[in-house]
Amino acid sequence: MKQQRQSAIRELLVLTAIVSQDELRKKLQKRGFTVTQATLSRDFHELRVYKGPNGYALPGDLDEEDDDPGIKETLFNFGLEVKQAQNLLVLITRTSGAQPVAAALDYEDWPEMLGTIAGDDTVLVICADSKGAAALKTRMEELIG
Repeated sequence: MKQQRQSAIRELLVLTAIVSQDELRKKLQKRGFTVTQATLSRDFHELRVYKGPNGYALPGDLDEEDDDPGIKETLFNFGLEVKQAQNLLVLITRTSGAQPVAAALDYEDWPEMLGTIAGDDTVLVICADSKGAAALKTRMEELIG
């Protein structure tokens, strides 16, 4: 069932512009797949779906790891500013940019970073210590441009 659902997700993302998870959930339901938001989030992570300016999309070539939007492209497109508060970073993004940025950060698995929490236009990045947060802040600012 999971493979069939993920195949349907790929097909829908290629054929139509999907701007919300709820819209995709409804389209999947019409195809006989009843899914929760949590299931969709897991599928998005596994399929490496990202949210761009025109809605959700798949990486350019699923077999080529370097063709998906990496952290550099994601931060450049969505990131605006990074602020540090001790071992925490607050990353300000464009509206609706926090989720794809947090997902891209989580995917990077940087040693300084323990995890992220995303809102609509803000990502809280939790680091192990202030030194790691400072290093990560510098790296992010370079990627934002």
